[in-house]
Amino acid sequence: MPPDIDVGGQAVIEGVMIRSPKRVVTAIRLKNGEIVVKNDPYTSLTKRYRLLQLPVLRGVISFFEMLVIGLKTLNYSAEVAMTDLEEEQKGEKSHSRNEGYLVVSLVLGLGLGLAIFFFTPLLLASLLQIQKSALGFNLVAGGIRILLFLGYVWVISLFRELRRLFEYHGAEHKTIFAYEGGQDLTVEKVRSFSTRHPRCGTSYLLIVALFAILIFALADTIYALRMGQLPGLAQRLLIHFMLLPLVAGASYELLKLSGRARKYRLARVLMAPGLWIQRITTREPDDNQLAVALVALKEAVAP
Repeated sequence: MPPDIDVGGQAVIEGVMIRSPKRVVTAIRLKNGEIVVKNDPYTSLTKRYRLLQLPVLRGVISFFEMLVIGLKTLNYSAEVAMTDLEEEQKGEKSHSRNEGYLVVSLVLGLGLGLAIFFFTPLLLASLLQIQKSALGFNLVAGGIRILLFLGYVWVISLFRELRRLFEYHGAEHKTIFAYEGGQDLTVEKVRSFSTRHPRCGTSYLLIVALFAILIFALADTIYALRMGQLPGLAQRLLIHFMLLPLVAGASYELLKLSGRARKYRLARVLMAPGLWIQRITTREPDDNQLAVALVALKEAVAP
């Protein structure tokens, strides 16, 4: 029988993070074979405040929570990979430095992402002189955005160092699939499941890129009707930037809906592009990697 606890997660360096409604658990395998587990109690803001449970708004909150938690767990896994466990527990001064590093990393990551996947497509579409059509402009800008995203995914897949990360990504998906299917959480049972999951963050980013075309085109049209002309590059940057939370939140709702309705043909069609990209971002894990993912999942859903 399928469980009633929603879980998600991500791959980290030599491990897997699983997030449940009450905690975030990161399991990492050391070179000596030992599995180190970090269990952090965490309740989403959407669970703590009723107002934040509104559709779309909860998607915006969840998106930023994913960013912060994801970066934190990646930083933690990097620390474990580079230092002995005894050196991880540092004093208050070191803790403050780690928190500062987290903030700087988050700001730089968001800034770089906005520059590459937000500003660049608008600039290139403007240079092509197709501003006369709101839909045409945003189709071209959206197409450029998707091509940049696909190119980015392809380039990072060429790095051998990331292969094991993609294998742990596959282990995370297999384990969650088995859990959602009500199967016994053993390596033997989990092994047969797919590495491609419809609610993957990779699929989410693609949905964001596609949904942005529609929302941005609609916004440009409304601007033209009110102002008598389509927005220029500066106006588009401002309007589209202000609409990013709406796009992120609505895409989150669509991803959740498609995950629940994946038995229907239309939902499978909508999920197909994201699942295709996961052929690049996931790999078949070995049994040791599956065991790590299982440790994280079991502790995350424990009573």
